[in-house]
Amino acid sequence: MLAFDNEKYIRIQSEHIRERIAQFGNKLYLELGGKLFDDMHASRVLPGFQPDSKLQMLTQLRDSLEIVIVLSAEDIERNKVRQDLGITYDEDVLRLREEFMQRGFLVSSVVITHYSGQRSADAYRQRLERKSIRVYYHYTIEGYPHNVELIASDEGFGHNDYIETTRPLVVITAPGPGSGKMAVCLSQLYNEHKRGHEAGYAKFETFPVWNLPLKHPLNVAYEAATADLQDVNMLDPFHLEAYGKTAVNYNRDIEIFPVLDALFTSIYGKSPYKSPTDMGVNMVGFCISDDEAVREASKQEIIRRYFQAVCRLANGAANETEIKKLALLQQQVGINTAYRKTTVAARERRALTGAFHDGLFAHCAAIELPDGRIITAEAGDLLGSSAALLLNAMKELAGIEHAVRLIPENIIEPIQKTKINYLHGKNPRLHTDEVLVTLSVLSLNDERCRRALDTLPQLKGCQAHSTVMLNSVDWKTFKKLGIDLTTDPAKK
Repeated sequence: MLAFDNEKYIRIQSEHIRERIAQFGNKLYLELGGKLFDDMHASRVLPGFQPDSKLQMLTQLRDSLEIVIVLSAEDIERNKVRQDLGITYDEDVLRLREEFMQRGFLVSSVVITHYSGQRSADAYRQRLERKSIRVYYHYTIEGYPHNVELIASDEGFGHNDYIETTRPLVVITAPGPGSGKMAVCLSQLYNEHKRGHEAGYAKFETFPVWNLPLKHPLNVAYEAATADLQDVNMLDPFHLEAYGKTAVNYNRDIEIFPVLDALFTSIYGKSPYKSPTDMGVNMVGFCISDDEAVREASKQEIIRRYFQAVCRLANGAANETEIKKLALLQQQVGINTAYRKTTVAARERRALTGAFHDGLFAHCAAIELPDGRIITAEAGDLLGSSAALLLNAMKELAGIEHAVRLIPENIIEPIQKTKINYLHGKNPRLHTDEVLVTLSVLSLNDERCRRALDTLPQLKGCQAHSTVMLNSVDWKTFKKLGIDLTTDPAKK
């Protein structure tokens, strides 16, 4: 059952943004946080939320909006990489622009922020201009964001390039956090005001959900997702003082609000907002149709984030502070890793299996099917535990007896020979992608293989756990199938 009304969200979110545009004289700069194309976090914690829901919503406003993409010169200088895609931020700007344009959006320009004469930024600007892309510089301002007197002056925001825009809604987005989106919006407000134009600012971020309780698992899951940044959800004291109502925001927005309030006052003579929550336009909380299902999905996400962090720690890419915070967040919603059924099942299978070959515990895995059935598997001489798990799950869903070998041993052996003798691999066992390709070939003449492959769409959204960290091939296969995977931090 879906827990989130995606159609309602698209409708009321676009209507709310239209209302905000009208509030500011038909010109709004909208700072867009989070991911537009592939918001997998939101789709996991809000079953029914489509990964591109925000993009679908903006499509309702397409004829009245234009997009400005922001990139920090500091990120260009250090070749900052977007971890989920494995590409640098400067390359992602071009990817985002192309994605937007293919969907019929106007991408009017790129703004390079934090500019202080970096040669890499100059070279990037030239590269964009050769593609006929308009580029603007926004400069580093000493004392930003607290030196309000300097910031809201001709030596501060007034020194930045004025971004030429033509449509009522200007969406300010970026490849990732820390790019300077808010500063770009505020700079435009200052420069629009200097030119006698009325304009406003709003912030569009999905989480935390302002009209849900502070410790609602959905909001706690957001804290888990940003544990490496040490973000903290808080009750908005400004909102409570102004309206006598509680609202949830996060520490950075609450801490910066007095400065924003002073900047708005400096530009306009008074601030249009009484609280940081006022600045937001998020309507997600009004579109939840099954709160219990959202709570359950959010608890699973918190555990997933914990496992991801302990695995990163095992690889030297996380710290104990992050792990401790994630453990505390689990406690806040009354769970621990044993709450995850597949984790318990995989570990129980490992315990029953005993030692494996060279004295190491067996590599085991478990998956929870859509109807709640738990399927387990272990590594053997022919298949890795992930490959064996996929086969077991497909057979179960297709109604094929477990004893049936969909891939005969005499088919696997020549593949193993090629892997070891010709490709110089060290692991002869078949990976998940190799199993699926082999099944595809066999399905030409084997109806059972066809039936098994036809069940793959049913695995989307299923929960799985492995007792060892997976290689990149198996991890990516699970991700492509839409399986939400966790692993213990043990290495093979």
